[in-house]
Amino acid sequence: MSALSELSKLRTGGHQTPEQRAARRKEASRDNRAGYAFLAPWLVGLFAFTLGPMLASLYLSFTDYNLIQSPNFTGFDNIVRMLGDDRLHQSLRVTFTYVLVGVPLQLIVALGIALLLNKGMRGLPFYRSVFYLPSMLGGSVAVSLLWRQIFGTDGLINQLLRALGVDATIGYVSHPDYALWALILLHVWTFGSPMVIFLAGLRQIPTMYYEAAALDGANSRKIFLRVTLPLLSPIIFFNLVLQVIGAFQSFTQAFIVSGGSGGPSDSTLFYTLYLYERGFTNFQMGYASAMAWLLLVIIAAFTAINFFAAKYWVFYDD
Repeated sequence: MSALSELSKLRTGGHQTPEQRAARRKEASRDNRAGYAFLAPWLVGLFAFTLGPMLASLYLSFTDYNLIQSPNFTGFDNIVRMLGDDRLHQSLRVTFTYVLVGVPLQLIVALGIALLLNKGMRGLPFYRSVFYLPSMLGGSVAVSLLWRQIFGTDGLINQLLRALGVDATIGYVSHPDYALWALILLHVWTFGSPMVIFLAGLRQIPTMYYEAAALDGANSRKIFLRVTLPLLSPIIFFNLVLQVIGAFQSFTQAFIVSGGSGGPSDSTLFYTLYLYERGFTNFQMGYASAMAWLLLVIIAAFTAINFFAAKYWVFYDD
């Protein structure tokens, strides 16, 4: 007991003089100031470029503001207006289709490529870099322009089909039935980022599980379903949350491919594109701010649903 008592006194500074305790407090205060000094650039960015604009946007969402005149407080008029905005409803349908179809397809392709690369092929760093490259370029203006050319009336797709004897004359990005699917295909093509994360997760699965399953006579399909997928489920969940959030914020592809209009017939009118149109083309910044907060609520709701559902399918071996 005496040893514990002495240890307790040492931890609480019981054997220190008042001068020593004051010196320790002064030293701790100096360390805290140094820590805050290193954090200052991030704190300035947080308040000046994140929280400040968010609070300003929240206020503007209850106003009629055109960037020229002073904001005019209108209460919930913007919210009521959104309820009757048919183009906003169309943009939500387009965006939900893009997210609910494009994200699962992208993750399936990413997981499939990661499984192939996990076989231990020669030149793995090269293939990993090549497959990751689309994720770096997929959101660029140049690739969006290239995509519009590839799926145009005289693009590469139609040229290949004509070489095979198919009379292909459809401009896929200019046809309302195919334009959105061309953008979904572009999203699936940018599978590199989740693929790299999947590959890292596959490398972390202990081989003893595969050896035990093989000894029990499990075939490759059962091993994948009973071993790989459960142990990889935290990585799948992580990729799912990130890709859903990113897909809801997609803008450049639709803006470039449709020429900024969301056409044809609003078939590629992403929510972010319509928000941009309202805010920076029609100068309805108050309405655009209300739309931005609606998007935040939608993304938060999808993220909350993913976290709630995760407890039913995500497996943590600890």
